[in-house]
Amino acid sequence: MLNKLELSIYSTPVRIKAALALIVLILLMSFGCGKRTPPVPPKERVAQRAEVSGFQRGSRVILSWTMPARNAPAGNVLNIARADVYRLTEPLDAPQGLSEEDFASRSVLVAAIPITDADFGLKTLSYTDTLEFAGQAARLRYAVRFVNSAGQKAAFSNFYLIEPASRIAGPPTSLAADLSQDQTGLMWAAPVTNADGTTPVNILGFNIYRSSSEREPAKLLNKTPVTETFYNDRFFEFNKPYFYFVRAVSLGTDGQPVESGESNIVNLTPTDTFAPSAPESITLAATPTTISIFFPINPETDVIGYRIYRSTDATEPKVNWQLLTKELLAANTYQDNQIESGKTYYYYITAIDNAGNVSETSEVVSETVP
Repeated sequence: MLNKLELSIYSTPVRIKAALALIVLILLMSFGCGKRTPPVPPKERVAQRAEVSGFQRGSRVILSWTMPARNAPAGNVLNIARADVYRLTEPLDAPQGLSEEDFASRSVLVAAIPITDADFGLKTLSYTDTLEFAGQAARLRYAVRFVNSAGQKAAFSNFYLIEPASRIAGPPTSLAADLSQDQTGLMWAAPVTNADGTTPVNILGFNIYRSSSEREPAKLLNKTPVTETFYNDRFFEFNKPYFYFVRAVSLGTDGQPVESGESNIVNLTPTDTFAPSAPESITLAATPTTISIFFPINPETDVIGYRIYRSTDATEPKVNWQLLTKELLAANTYQDNQIESGKTYYYYITAIDNAGNVSETSEVVSETVP
């Protein structure tokens, strides 16, 4: 049997190993029970493929696509530094299906558009391709691909195919405006040739556009194409700037309407210098103490009141007649109580609009107090 000393000697290594194991366990528990850091969200992958759409306008094809919400950091392979626009001209009977490899080998780079951080945020970018018609019908195939600062190219966008019509009317010319109290009259000259120089002009009508600033997109004013070469804009406000232009509308491929380019732009800020019409059909009714005055309200919607003048001498210059309404009369009736029995009183009325314009004087009316 082993004595106590021998037991102590043999058990020492065992105790040391147990102690070390305990220390390791404590350290592991301390690391596992520490404060947790918040989870890191996955990094957003910047979309590398655009979705392109387009349309024809006159002799131009206008392409557009939506940019990603944000760009990748500079130096990242996903960073977008420019957008390359490609075009392939095909016969109309060419197969519509085409591989990216074939498109890459046969297409032409028509534009390399620099991209900045300001172009992101789901903004819409566009490119306008001006066509040169060769007198032969063709189909155009477009695609866009993003490129990083190192020149590495992403995949092509979808293919946008279009069969542009060559006989699209040229833009209208000589647009001018004529302002009146109730409307802005627009007049223009119709195009005399199509965009490719041919005649007769392929024209269905005209579309009229208006904007409140040079940067704001213009809105179409007419619901259907206007067949005349004039248009009256009755929905405007004085002292507000407006920009107008007109496009011709032609019959395009597959019977679809196609607009021409823009006419010249007319910029005007309507100013109300138009006086209201003079009040009419004034009637008087006299009693021994009162002469009541009645008249229809003016047809102008901006009239804010009336002034009534009186005299006992019809030959006296009107500028010397007495003003009865120190404040503008908002109603179309008035009672004159400052009268004397047996006297004849003469009256005339003027109308005033919210720009301060004063009408001509009305006809003079008179009544004798009983």
